[in-house]
Parts: sequence; C-alpha cells; structure tokens
Amino acid sequence: MNSLRKEPLGSGSSEPLPVAIIGNGPSGICLSYLLSGNIPYVKSDAVHPHPLLQRKLMETPGVSIMDQDLDYLSEGLEGRCESPVALLFDALLRPDTDFGGDVESVLTWKHEKERTVPHVVLGRNLPGGAWHSIDGSMVTLSQGQWMGLPDLQVKDWMRKKRRGLRNSRATAGDIAHYYRDYVTKKGLEHNFVSGAVVTAVEWEALEPQDSGAQDPGPLFQVSGFLQNAQDQSPQPFVLRARNVVLATGTYDSPARLGVPGESLPFVHHELAALEAAMRAGTVTPASEPVLIMGAGLSAADAVLYARHCNVPVIHAFRRPVDDPGLVFNQLPKMLYPEYHKVHQMMRDQSFLSPGPYEGYLSLPEHQLLLLKEDCQAVFQDPRGGQKAFGVSLVLVLIGSYPDLSFLPGGGTHLTVDPSQPLSAKRNPIHVDPFTYQSTHQEGLYAVGPLAGDNFVRFVQGGALAAASSLLRKETRKPP
Repeated sequence: MNSLRKEPLGSGSSEPLPVAIIGNGPSGICLSYLLSGNIPYVKSDAVHPHPLLQRKLMETPGVSIMDQDLDYLSEGLEGRCESPVALLFDALLRPDTDFGGDVESVLTWKHEKERTVPHVVLGRNLPGGAWHSIDGSMVTLSQGQWMGLPDLQVKDWMRKKRRGLRNSRATAGDIAHYYRDYVTKKGLEHNFVSGAVVTAVEWEALEPQDSGAQDPGPLFQVSGFLQNAQDQSPQPFVLRARNVVLATGTYDSPARLGVPGESLPFVHHELAALEAAMRAGTVTPASEPVLIMGAGLSAADAVLYARHCNVPVIHAFRRPVDDPGLVFNQLPKMLYPEYHKVHQMMRDQSFLSPGPYEGYLSLPEHQLLLLKEDCQAVFQDPRGGQKAFGVSLVLVLIGSYPDLSFLPGGGTHLTVDPSQPLSAKRNPIHVDPFTYQSTHQEGLYAVGPLAGDNFVRFVQGGALAAASSLLRKETRKPP
C-alpha cells in the first residue's frame, strides 16, 4: 500500500482504468469493498422491523441490493440523514439502531469475482484517511458501532483486539487502526496506494467510433506524485480512467477567520499545535491563557485537553450559549457527558458571570477583531465595546473545507450553487441521489462529506449508490 503499481498508474498502459477513487477514508474503503466483487443480498430468513421495507424486500428474493431499484426501496424511509440511499443502507445494516435496539443486519455478503470492477484508491495517508491525523485519545462523536464498515463490526474487531468501547464510543486511534485493518482483512490492499497526492484531474469527451455506437463518455486523466517516506524525491504519476470518484472528505483546509494577525506564528488552526507547544514547554500552566476560537466539537476537544493539562483558557465564540444550532444542544447528555460539561462551562463562566471553573473564561457573542504581534487579542463584545486579552497561543477551530484545487475552478462549478464556495454542510457537490454521479459532469462521482453525507454511518449509502451505478456501466460496456 506504500508504492504505486506500475500498470494502473503508469503512463504506459493503453487501456484506461474503469474507476479511480481519490481519497482513502471510510467512503473510499467502503466503495473499494463493493467494487471488489462483494455483493450484498438479503438473508433468506431475515425479517426487517420496518414493515414497508420488509414487504419491498420480499418482492425480489435472491436479487442483490445493488441490482435493485434503490429509489423504490428507499422511498418512505426516514431518519437522521437527507440521503435516501444512505437511510436505506443504514436500515439494512443496522435495522433498529435509532431505537436503541441491536437487531442484526439483514444482509449477507457474497464474493462474486466476475463482478469485480478494477479500480485504484489514491490517498495521502494510510487507509483511513484523516482519521490518522486525529489525536488517537479523542473519543468519537458517533457510537462505536456506527463507525463500522460492511461485514466487520467494530465491536467484534475490538473484542479480538481486547479493546473496549467507552460509553458506547471508541477512540479515534482505535477507529484509524480498524480502517487500516479492514483493508487488510478484506483483501483490498492491492487497490490502495498511500502517499499519493493528486494535483490535477482533467477530462475530455470521446467520440463514438461509428455513428451507431454508444457514447463512450468522458476520459479522465489523473495526475500527481507519490510521497515516499524512504526517498524524499516525489515520483510523478499519470493515469487514465473512465470514471473518477471524489472521496477526499473535508479536513484538507481549516476555515479561517480572516482577521488581521491570523498569520502570526502563535496562531494555529489545529489542536496538534497545542500538544506540540505543551511538549516543547512554550505553553505551561503558568503561561498566559490559550485562546480557543469556536463553538464546535473541535474547540470543545481543545478546551478539554487544555483543562486536562491545567493550562488557562479563554474560550470565545460568536453565537449565544443557548443557540439551538450549537452542536451541544443536539447531543444527548447521557452519551456525551464531557461535551455537556464544556457547554456548562461556556454558560456558567462567562465574562458576565464569574463561576467555579478556575482558569477558564467564556466569551459568548464575541467577535475577534485583530491579533497583535505582542500576543494581544482584541475583541468586540455584544454591546459594541472592545477589550483586549494577553494570550500565549491561539487556536482557531471553526471547521474546515475540502481542497479540490486539483479540479478545474476548484470544483465550484460542480456544487449545488455554483455562485457560492464549496461547503460540505451548506453547498456540497450536486449529485444524483441514487447514483452519486455529478449532475454537471458525467463519469465524475462524489461520496461522503463532499456529497453532503457527514457521518461514517451514512457515507456507506453513497458508496452503495456509486458502486451500483459503476457496476451497471461495466456490465453495459461493449467487449
């Protein structure tokens, strides 16, 4: 998984690869599993607790889910996701999980070698993608069982590793290990290329060879280089593919505030910077406070880490504490006690009401105006007044954006609203909901957060839809 395979990625091959997947996180791994001839069927004796879905499944016994009408099967399903196929696949894998049940999956998996679609998965990191960049001790937001991929439950894998879930959740380190192990256990290694950085994806339309021939569709050229840990010189590669799947996630480019001083050396956009400063001794319990900007889970993780290290914290954010849009107001307290503790601190220890949490100050509804070279942070409060605080380090943790700079125009023309920037939550790539193919470019697919599916539990539905579409294309392909 650490070197490029000469045949698919070399420029000498005359035949284009059917599929190139860019991104090796959960979406890319799941899609690779499905394209490797692993086909889901409904168990002959399975009874799904959803009556309407059960009736539909009984109409086509013995027919794989990938060969059925996904639109028809998913009609009428409701849940925590807007993607109908994501809800369908989740309902088949975890039939009653939203109601606290543990009914087994109604699916069984068959390996049908003749239905394998040749493909390659390109990723900067090891299989698992951005999960290898997250502090391994952090606990996942989703329940551990929801982090699993088809036909290998996280709880079973952790039991064999003699690991345990904490309050039904796993650590990021365990999940990263699970994804890497999944690729090995499912025999997918030969499809994966780690250390691959894609720099350009271009395409051109092909002309039919005769007037009666079927439109062959576009041909894509994927260019980039391989980062080799042993040899620092990058190795360029070029490959051709009939279809490209974007599965890069959203963690490439941290969001910025755009305020003066944000590029100063004490300002950072990832939690790892605080960990490094603690190790180096540049931030200690005796230092000026660390300023943490943001009201999401990444900011909460930073607060928890700083508090654990007895480092003083100023926690600033633009929204009111009771804003229903804050993620803390959407999480069950029993499952996420540590995040609700941060939320309580945000409410009780504000600049208006000194509270019991020594070394922590909350600044709700505050806007950062500028950061000075002498480590001063200047804010505007809700009344329009200004106040300055001395800080030792600044962490701006307000989200991130996908980096599709390898696409023409950065991929903005592929979004739901091409006049607005690409955003996984507000303006994802516009795809057909039952194939996940771009509505703007034939042969180009997007899965996972790029298509608006932001939880591992639901990204697998996009992989199912894309795999079903790609398999049909290969079946129709003339000899």
